[in-house]
Amino acid sequence: MQASDRFNINSQLEHLQAKYVGTGHADLTRFEWAVNIQRDSYASYVGHYPMLAYFAIAENESIGRERYNFMQGFNCF
Repeated sequence: MQASDRFNINSQLEHLQAKYVGTGHADLTRFEWAVNIQRDSYASYVGHYPMLAYFAIAENESIGRERYNFMQGFNCF
């Protein structure tokens, strides 16, 4: 591997990290990374009705209550 290849790979990685929040960066702490994952997961649960209905049935709550809990960021598990 030549130095130019290494530079190209690093510049591509930096571009991806700037474009997508979830890919992180060198200064990202473990806590910040975990918060990003949790926030993205909750947003996905709220956005996908079948998954939201699954959680509502599993926890014996209404779909609206589950949506509210996810929007508030509570740990619902």
